[in-house]
Amino acid sequence: MNPLNTLTGTLVGGLVLSLIIMAIAAGTGSSMAGANWVNAFLIWLHVFAGIAWIGLLYYFNFVQVQALSDAASDDEGPSGAAITRYVAPRALWWFRWAALVTWLAGATFLLHRGDFINAFTLGAMPGGGDAMYGLTIGIGAWLGSIMLFNVWMVIWPNQKKVLGMVEASAEEINKARRTAFVFSRTNTLLSIPMLASMVGAGHGMMF
Repeated sequence: MNPLNTLTGTLVGGLVLSLIIMAIAAGTGSSMAGANWVNAFLIWLHVFAGIAWIGLLYYFNFVQVQALSDAASDDEGPSGAAITRYVAPRALWWFRWAALVTWLAGATFLLHRGDFINAFTLGAMPGGGDAMYGLTIGIGAWLGSIMLFNVWMVIWPNQKKVLGMVEASAEEINKARRTAFVFSRTNTLLSIPMLASMVGAGHGMMF
């Protein structure tokens, strides 16, 4: 059976291919051979989940919001009901859980490295580690934490009202729609410096 026929098969296939590449690299004396496998796995999980999270955030902001607006203003075209009923709930499921896995993997990586306190004190803790690394990765960690809070404590509760998962009046739904929109746009704004901090910490391209 073709693994590409199912999402599970595709993901498992990608994971198997990754392991094969790592094994080949290790056998050829690549720098992967000396890598800390726990760190490598946590970084991979953090990046993988982060791509899913931010990818969906950008889908909502770059595509879905405008598409639903266009559908609502088009009297002769299809409504946005199909997106609201079938696409949005599934996308939001992946969105919120990818956000949580991203944060947990990143926090676990920092703990494993002994840099958790260094990061969340922005490198200001005396003797806490590399202060510049703590400042750079810490900015990303704090921005990611704010974004995670927004996802679970603001965007998702309000989207449940918009999608009819929670009973709400028309006024409450309109207010929830606006709140979810503003905080989603806030997360989009914060994602830009967050990504700069994360990349900068690993590659020395910030500060």
